[in-house]
Amino acid sequence: MKSKLLREITPLTQSDCFTLFSREKTAFDFPLHYHEEFELNFIQHATGARRIIGDHIEDIEDLELVLVGPNLQHGWFTHKHQGGIIKEITIQFHRDLFDEKFLQRNQMSFIKNMFERSLRGILFSTDTTRQIMPRLVHLPQKQGFDSVLELMSVLHDLSTSRNMRILSDASFSNLETFSYNSRRVQKVMHYLNHNFDKNISLHEAAKLAAMTDVAFSRFFKARIGKTFVDTLIEIRLGHASRMLIETTHTVNEIAYKCGFNNISNFNRIFKKKKDCTPKEFRMAYTASGTRTFV
Repeated sequence: MKSKLLREITPLTQSDCFTLFSREKTAFDFPLHYHEEFELNFIQHATGARRIIGDHIEDIEDLELVLVGPNLQHGWFTHKHQGGIIKEITIQFHRDLFDEKFLQRNQMSFIKNMFERSLRGILFSTDTTRQIMPRLVHLPQKQGFDSVLELMSVLHDLSTSRNMRILSDASFSNLETFSYNSRRVQKVMHYLNHNFDKNISLHEAAKLAAMTDVAFSRFFKARIGKTFVDTLIEIRLGHASRMLIETTHTVNEIAYKCGFNNISNFNRIFKKKKDCTPKEFRMAYTASGTRTFV
Protein backbone atom coordinates (compact mmCIF):
# COMPACT_ATOMS: atom_id res chain seq x y z
CA MET A 1 0.00 0.00 0.00
CA LYS A 2 1.33 3.42 -0.96
CA SER A 3 1.55 6.02 1.76
CA LYS A 4 0.79 8.89 -0.59
CA LEU A 5 -2.74 10.27 -0.34
CA LEU A 6 -3.91 10.79 -3.91
CA ARG A 7 -6.53 13.34 -4.94
CA GLU A 8 -8.40 11.51 -7.68
CA ILE A 9 -9.74 13.58 -10.54
CA THR A 10 -12.56 11.48 -11.93
CA PRO A 11 -13.60 11.46 -15.61
CA LEU A 12 -17.08 12.63 -14.59
CA THR A 13 -17.88 15.98 -16.22
CA GLN A 14 -20.50 18.57 -15.27
CA SER A 15 -22.68 17.33 -18.14
CA ASP A 16 -22.94 13.84 -16.61
CA CYS A 17 -25.24 12.64 -13.85
CA PHE A 18 -23.12 9.69 -12.81
CA THR A 19 -20.62 7.13 -14.02
CA LEU A 20 -20.59 3.38 -13.35
CA PHE A 21 -17.44 1.28 -13.59
CA SER A 22 -17.86 -2.52 -13.52
CA ARG A 23 -14.86 -4.84 -13.55
CA GLU A 24 -13.37 -8.13 -12.42
CA LYS A 25 -9.86 -8.34 -11.02
CA THR A 26 -7.62 -10.45 -8.78
CA ALA A 27 -6.17 -7.72 -6.54
CA PHE A 28 -6.60 -4.11 -5.44
CA ASP A 29 -3.92 -1.78 -6.78
CA PHE A 30 -5.27 1.77 -6.42
CA PRO A 31 -3.69 3.88 -3.63
CA LEU A 32 -5.46 5.59 -0.76
CA HIS A 33 -7.31 8.53 -2.32
CA TYR A 34 -10.16 11.02 -2.15
CA HIS A 35 -12.30 13.00 -4.59
CA GLU A 36 -15.16 15.51 -4.61
CA GLU A 37 -17.77 13.07 -5.87
CA PHE A 38 -19.93 10.65 -3.88
CA GLU A 39 -18.96 7.02 -4.43
CA LEU A 40 -21.09 3.92 -3.99
CA ASN A 41 -18.80 0.88 -4.08
CA PHE A 42 -19.98 -2.75 -4.30
CA ILE A 43 -17.42 -5.55 -3.81
CA GLN A 44 -17.90 -9.33 -3.97
CA HIS A 45 -15.51 -12.26 -3.38
CA ALA A 46 -12.76 -10.22 -1.71
CA THR A 47 -12.74 -11.85 1.72
CA GLY A 48 -9.62 -10.86 3.65
CA ALA A 49 -9.02 -7.63 1.72
CA ARG A 50 -8.68 -4.49 3.81
CA ARG A 51 -10.85 -1.36 3.63
CA ILE A 52 -9.73 2.08 4.81
CA ILE A 53 -12.37 4.80 5.15
CA GLY A 54 -11.15 7.95 6.92
CA ASP A 55 -9.53 6.70 10.12
CA HIS A 56 -11.42 3.38 10.07
CA ILE A 57 -9.52 0.23 9.04
CA GLU A 58 -11.20 -3.17 8.72
CA ASP A 59 -10.80 -6.49 6.94
CA ILE A 60 -13.82 -7.17 4.73
CA GLU A 61 -16.01 -10.20 4.16
CA ASP A 62 -17.34 -11.77 0.96
CA LEU A 63 -19.93 -9.10 0.19
CA GLU A 64 -20.05 -5.40 0.95
CA LEU A 65 -21.54 -2.09 -0.15
CA VAL A 66 -20.12 1.25 1.01
CA LEU A 67 -21.12 4.87 0.40
CA VAL A 68 -18.23 7.35 0.63
CA GLY A 69 -18.94 11.08 0.85
CA PRO A 70 -16.98 13.90 -0.84
CA ASN A 71 -13.31 14.37 0.06
CA LEU A 72 -13.20 11.44 2.51
CA GLN A 73 -10.05 9.37 2.02
CA HIS A 74 -10.71 5.73 1.17
CA GLY A 75 -9.21 2.67 -0.44
CA TRP A 76 -9.36 -1.12 -0.65
CA PHE A 77 -6.19 -3.22 -0.44
CA THR A 78 -5.46 -6.90 -1.17
CA HIS A 79 -4.03 -7.58 2.33
CA LYS A 80 -4.97 -11.20 3.26
CA HIS A 81 -7.15 -11.93 0.25
CA GLN A 82 -6.15 -15.36 -1.03
CA GLY A 83 -6.83 -14.79 -4.70
CA GLY A 84 -9.67 -15.48 -7.08
CA ILE A 85 -11.83 -13.14 -9.12
CA ILE A 86 -13.07 -10.04 -7.31
CA LYS A 87 -16.18 -8.35 -8.67
CA GLU A 88 -16.43 -4.59 -8.21
CA ILE A 89 -19.03 -2.02 -9.25
CA THR A 90 -18.22 1.62 -8.56
CA ILE A 91 -20.76 4.41 -9.04
CA GLN A 92 -19.62 8.01 -8.75
CA PHE A 93 -21.98 10.99 -8.87
CA HIS A 94 -21.64 14.74 -8.37
CA ARG A 95 -22.16 16.23 -4.95
CA ASP A 96 -24.68 18.65 -6.49
CA LEU A 97 -26.66 16.01 -8.41
CA PHE A 98 -29.25 16.54 -5.70
CA ASP A 99 -29.79 20.28 -5.34
CA GLU A 100 -29.57 21.64 -1.81
CA LYS A 101 -33.14 22.97 -1.92
CA PHE A 102 -34.38 19.66 -3.31
CA LEU A 103 -32.84 17.84 -0.36
CA GLN A 104 -34.80 20.09 2.02
CA ARG A 105 -38.10 18.55 0.84
CA ASN A 106 -39.80 16.19 3.29
CA GLN A 107 -39.63 13.26 0.87
CA MET A 108 -35.86 13.64 0.59
CA SER A 109 -35.12 13.65 4.32
CA PHE A 110 -33.79 10.08 4.42
CA ILE A 111 -31.44 10.64 1.48
CA LYS A 112 -30.30 13.96 2.97
CA ASN A 113 -29.49 12.26 6.29
CA MET A 114 -27.65 9.46 4.49
CA PHE A 115 -25.53 11.95 2.55
CA GLU A 116 -24.60 13.71 5.77
CA ARG A 117 -23.58 10.39 7.35
CA SER A 118 -21.60 9.43 4.26
CA LEU A 119 -19.10 12.17 5.09
CA ARG A 120 -17.82 9.58 7.57
CA GLY A 121 -18.46 6.57 5.30
CA ILE A 122 -21.40 4.14 5.50
CA LEU A 123 -21.24 0.34 5.40
CA PHE A 124 -24.62 -1.19 4.54
CA SER A 125 -25.77 -4.47 6.03
CA THR A 126 -25.21 -7.77 4.20
CA ASP A 127 -28.98 -8.22 3.81
CA THR A 128 -29.34 -4.78 2.24
CA THR A 129 -26.36 -5.45 -0.05
CA ARG A 130 -27.89 -8.72 -1.27
CA GLN A 131 -31.17 -6.97 -2.03
CA ILE A 132 -29.55 -4.09 -3.90
CA MET A 133 -26.89 -6.13 -5.75
CA PRO A 134 -29.06 -7.24 -8.74
CA ARG A 135 -30.13 -3.65 -9.37
CA LEU A 136 -26.52 -2.44 -9.43
CA VAL A 137 -25.56 -5.25 -11.82
CA HIS A 138 -28.38 -4.36 -14.22
CA LEU A 139 -28.07 -0.57 -13.97
CA PRO A 140 -25.81 -0.27 -17.08
CA GLN A 141 -28.60 -1.90 -19.12
CA LYS A 142 -30.89 1.04 -18.47
CA GLN A 143 -30.48 4.20 -20.49
CA GLY A 144 -30.79 7.93 -20.08
CA PHE A 145 -33.46 9.19 -17.73
CA ASP A 146 -34.47 5.65 -16.68
CA SER A 147 -30.97 5.00 -15.35
CA VAL A 148 -31.01 8.25 -13.36
CA LEU A 149 -34.39 7.34 -11.85
CA GLU A 150 -33.09 3.89 -10.95
CA LEU A 151 -30.02 5.34 -9.23
CA MET A 152 -32.23 7.71 -7.25
CA SER A 153 -34.48 4.79 -6.30
CA VAL A 154 -31.48 2.72 -5.19
CA LEU A 155 -30.20 5.60 -3.06
CA HIS A 156 -33.62 6.06 -1.47
CA ASP A 157 -33.89 2.37 -0.61
CA LEU A 158 -30.41 2.45 0.87
CA SER A 159 -31.29 5.54 2.91
CA THR A 160 -34.24 3.75 4.53
CA SER A 161 -32.43 0.45 5.09
CA ARG A 162 -31.67 -0.98 8.52
CA ASN A 163 -28.39 -1.61 10.30
CA MET A 164 -26.18 0.75 8.26
CA ARG A 165 -22.91 1.39 10.06
CA ILE A 166 -20.95 4.66 10.23
CA LEU A 167 -17.24 3.96 9.76
CA SER A 168 -14.96 6.95 10.38
CA ASP A 169 -14.64 8.99 13.55
CA ALA A 170 -16.58 12.28 13.49
CA SER A 171 -13.52 14.33 14.42
CA PHE A 172 -11.62 12.92 11.45
CA SER A 173 -14.09 13.68 8.67
CA ASN A 174 -14.28 16.99 6.89
CA LEU A 175 -17.91 17.91 7.58
CA GLU A 176 -18.89 20.24 4.79
CA THR A 177 -21.88 21.23 2.70
CA PHE A 178 -22.60 19.67 -0.68
CA SER A 179 -22.94 22.83 -2.77
CA TYR A 180 -20.89 25.90 -3.51
CA ASN A 181 -23.67 28.02 -1.95
CA SER A 182 -22.66 30.95 -4.13
CA ARG A 183 -24.14 32.13 -7.43
CA ARG A 184 -20.86 33.82 -8.32
CA VAL A 185 -18.90 30.59 -7.91
CA GLN A 186 -21.53 28.58 -9.77
CA LYS A 187 -21.36 31.06 -12.66
CA VAL A 188 -17.56 30.81 -12.81
CA MET A 189 -17.59 27.00 -12.54
CA HIS A 190 -20.12 26.81 -15.37
CA TYR A 191 -17.87 29.02 -17.50
CA LEU A 192 -14.78 26.91 -16.73
CA ASN A 193 -16.54 23.65 -17.55
CA HIS A 194 -17.65 24.96 -20.93
CA ASN A 195 -14.44 26.78 -21.90
CA PHE A 196 -11.70 24.59 -20.39
CA ASP A 197 -10.12 24.15 -23.83
CA LYS A 198 -9.47 27.89 -24.13
CA ASN A 199 -6.86 30.13 -22.54
CA ILE A 200 -8.73 31.33 -19.43
CA SER A 201 -7.26 33.86 -17.03
CA LEU A 202 -8.10 34.68 -13.44
CA HIS A 203 -8.92 38.21 -14.63
CA GLU A 204 -11.68 36.88 -16.93
CA ALA A 205 -13.15 34.84 -14.09
CA ALA A 206 -13.01 37.82 -11.75
CA LYS A 207 -14.92 39.93 -14.29
CA LEU A 208 -17.63 37.25 -14.46
CA ALA A 209 -17.97 37.47 -10.69
CA ALA A 210 -17.89 41.29 -10.81
CA MET A 211 -14.93 41.40 -8.43
CA THR A 212 -11.33 42.60 -8.49
CA ASP A 213 -8.67 39.97 -9.22
CA VAL A 214 -7.36 39.95 -5.64
CA ALA A 215 -10.80 39.85 -4.01
CA PHE A 216 -11.98 37.10 -6.36
CA SER A 217 -8.87 34.98 -5.77
CA ARG A 218 -9.44 35.04 -2.01
CA PHE A 219 -13.20 34.54 -2.36
CA PHE A 220 -12.83 31.60 -4.75
CA LYS A 221 -10.32 29.74 -2.60
CA ALA A 222 -12.47 30.27 0.50
CA ARG A 223 -15.50 28.78 -1.27
CA ILE A 224 -13.84 25.96 -3.23
CA GLY A 225 -10.94 25.12 -0.94
CA LYS A 226 -8.30 25.42 -3.67
CA THR A 227 -6.95 28.11 -5.96
CA PHE A 228 -8.49 29.18 -9.25
CA VAL A 229 -5.52 27.78 -11.21
CA ASP A 230 -5.66 24.40 -9.45
CA THR A 231 -9.41 24.21 -10.08
CA LEU A 232 -9.00 24.94 -13.79
CA ILE A 233 -6.25 22.31 -14.06
CA GLU A 234 -8.43 19.69 -12.37
CA ILE A 235 -11.36 20.45 -14.68
CA ARG A 236 -9.06 20.05 -17.69
CA LEU A 237 -7.64 16.80 -16.33
CA GLY A 238 -11.14 15.47 -15.74
CA HIS A 239 -12.05 16.06 -19.38
CA ALA A 240 -8.72 14.63 -20.49
CA SER A 241 -9.38 11.49 -18.45
CA ARG A 242 -12.77 11.16 -20.10
CA MET A 243 -11.22 11.42 -23.58
CA LEU A 244 -8.56 8.85 -22.71
CA ILE A 245 -11.34 6.40 -21.82
CA GLU A 246 -13.88 7.16 -24.55
CA THR A 247 -11.84 8.17 -27.62
CA THR A 248 -8.92 6.94 -29.68
CA HIS A 249 -7.30 10.38 -29.84
CA THR A 250 -3.59 10.40 -29.14
CA VAL A 251 -2.31 11.75 -25.84
CA ASN A 252 -0.98 14.80 -27.70
CA GLU A 253 -4.36 15.51 -29.29
CA ILE A 254 -6.16 15.15 -25.97
CA ALA A 255 -3.71 17.47 -24.22
CA TYR A 256 -4.34 20.27 -26.73
CA LYS A 257 -8.11 19.67 -26.84
CA CYS A 258 -8.19 20.13 -23.06
CA GLY A 259 -6.31 23.41 -22.92
CA PHE A 260 -2.76 22.16 -22.32
CA ASN A 261 -0.48 23.86 -24.82
CA ASN A 262 2.61 21.92 -23.79
CA ILE A 263 2.60 18.10 -23.92
CA SER A 264 5.48 17.79 -21.44
CA ASN A 265 3.60 19.98 -18.98
CA PHE A 266 0.44 17.90 -19.48
CA ASN A 267 2.28 14.63 -18.81
CA ARG A 268 3.99 16.05 -15.74
CA ILE A 269 0.77 17.43 -14.22
CA PHE A 270 -1.20 14.27 -15.06
CA LYS A 271 1.44 12.08 -13.41
CA LYS A 272 1.55 14.31 -10.32
CA LYS A 273 -2.24 14.44 -9.89
CA LYS A 274 -3.15 10.87 -10.85
CA ASP A 275 -0.02 8.95 -9.87
CA CYS A 276 0.26 7.47 -13.38
CA THR A 277 0.95 8.64 -16.93
CA PRO A 278 -1.89 9.29 -19.41
CA LYS A 279 -0.97 6.12 -21.30
CA GLU A 280 -0.98 4.04 -18.10
CA PHE A 281 -4.34 5.54 -17.15
CA ARG A 282 -5.84 4.64 -20.54
CA MET A 283 -4.53 1.08 -20.37
CA ALA A 284 -5.81 0.56 -16.82
CA TYR A 285 -9.35 1.65 -17.68
CA THR A 286 -9.72 0.04 -21.08
CA ALA A 287 -8.24 -3.31 -20.06
CA SER A 288 -9.88 -3.94 -16.70
CA GLY A 289 -13.60 -3.33 -17.12
CA THR A 290 -16.45 -1.33 -18.62
CA ARG A 291 -17.39 2.23 -17.73
CA THR A 292 -20.79 3.78 -18.40
CA PHE A 293 -21.50 7.52 -18.37
CA VAL A 294 -25.03 8.85 -17.89
